[in-house]
Amino acid sequence: MSFDFAFALQIVPRVLQGIGNTILVAIFSFVCATALGFFWEMLRRSHRFMRPITQFIIDAIRSTPVIVQVYFLFFVLPYYGVKLPAMFVGIFGLSFYFSGYISEVFKAGIDAIPAGQSQAAQSLGIGWPDTMIFVVAPQMLRNVAAPLGAYSVSILLSTPLLAVLGVPEMLGSAFDVASETYRYAEPTFVSGILFLLLDLVAVAFIGRLERRLGLITPRP
Repeated sequence: MSFDFAFALQIVPRVLQGIGNTILVAIFSFVCATALGFFWEMLRRSHRFMRPITQFIIDAIRSTPVIVQVYFLFFVLPYYGVKLPAMFVGIFGLSFYFSGYISEVFKAGIDAIPAGQSQAAQSLGIGWPDTMIFVVAPQMLRNVAAPLGAYSVSILLSTPLLAVLGVPEMLGSAFDVASETYRYAEPTFVSGILFLLLDLVAVAFIGRLERRLGLITPRP
């Protein structure tokens, strides 16, 4: 069966029906992963007894494939009476998985700040939570902006995993077309091109944000 460009163009609107869910899942997953990753890092730094426990949790998250985590939440938990909506499982699964990596981003961002900053705050009687939130965190944001942007793109490109859960994102919409027409090349190709375009837009936005933060020196 030869590739039909006319059919590929014809199904673009059908595949685009899932772009809203793709963007929604990517945004919510990134926000939740960032918040959870910051929580892991604060927990790791909160007390010396919590450090090995939190480190084990982070390593366990990063050492398990995301598809295994998503499958466990969606297909295994119902055997124990816990049935979760597919959209929630997708967002939570991606958030939980990428939080392990983002926590390491926050670790590097905080370690790059001179220790004297925290020591000066503590000498003024500022408690540890306030020191981390009001002294360390604002300076850390500049250090973590670029890697966080890279992980936001990674999360976007991981949303097709939700197609196995029946979430109607772009790849899921492409699979619907394929199951109806028994043509898989064109829907897969169209979804790939649309993801490429969406990724280019995201990368351009992140690059613009980095330039505004002064992380990239503009060309003369």
